[in-house]
Amino acid sequence: GFFAFHPALAPLIPLWEMGTLASVHACGSPDTTRSHFDAQDYMETGTPGVKSTADGWLARAVKAVPTQKSPFRAVAMGPSLPRALRGEVGAISMQSIAGFDLRSASADGTARRGFESLYEQGVRDLLHGTGRETFEAVKMLKNGNASRIPPANGAAYPRSRFGDSMRQIAQLIKAQIGLEVAFADVEGWDTHVGQGNEQGQLASRLRDFGDTLAAFARDLGDRMADVVVLTMSEFGRTVRENGNRGTDHGHATAMLVLGGAVRGGKAYGRWPGLAREQLYDGRDLALTTDFRTLFSEVATRHLGIPAGAPIFPGWTPPPGGLGLLA
Repeated sequence: GFFAFHPALAPLIPLWEMGTLASVHACGSPDTTRSHFDAQDYMETGTPGVKSTADGWLARAVKAVPTQKSPFRAVAMGPSLPRALRGEVGAISMQSIAGFDLRSASADGTARRGFESLYEQGVRDLLHGTGRETFEAVKMLKNGNASRIPPANGAAYPRSRFGDSMRQIAQLIKAQIGLEVAFADVEGWDTHVGQGNEQGQLASRLRDFGDTLAAFARDLGDRMADVVVLTMSEFGRTVRENGNRGTDHGHATAMLVLGGAVRGGKAYGRWPGLAREQLYDGRDLALTTDFRTLFSEVATRHLGIPAGAPIFPGWTPPPGGLGLLA
């Protein structure tokens, strides 16, 4: 039909045909900044144009869900917490599941002493929580043997940072330790120079991206019915190539939603067109879907957050939303 995937995203086609993958085009922030820092900040706080927001929209979402307490309700794979998960929920960031531990007091790492001695040595990864809570988190993760759970159903993740992050998120899900929200970052999309087309740096990033999402869905199998993967980016790219065989920052972008009760096999949102007079600033895909419309639909229909919860302060979702989730 009218839309197509890049050839490097071929592994996503079966998910699209199964109706578990959907796209939302012309989606993004209503704020017009072209600053990466500001645009990402607005996307992760969920407050476009407001720089004073202290917490992230995912942190507010987790806080609004009544549930049993687990130190692993919200986890980010990486060296630090993203803005989206900063808040009062006590989210955790970790470089790896296997490395999330308290250091041994001995040089060879074999001796184990009491809790106080272990904790004095610090933690290998940034952990929000202290004392007994820290120890209990480590104990829970070890008891769940998350790092030893292999990919299922023949899933093969790319040997990349993103592939490794999603493989470990799948392990946390299968370990059943109370995970509700997970965050993984994937970089390399700022293709101002030598972008390439069917081959090249963009195709390489898309291949890693598509292979990882396909492996994640295969790995979780039937568990995907209770999981939603939402991809988001603070910028799209300009419609036309620049003088360096690349593309520059664009206004609206495309976001993907996979799994759960997604009504997939369909592109959502109003397509604004690519004629020059239809472009934003004569260069970018125009925005027709505020990212908060998509985010709030995932929050309310998948996470079960009350519609009136103040996840996006000062903003009211449009009637009916996108209708992307059953």
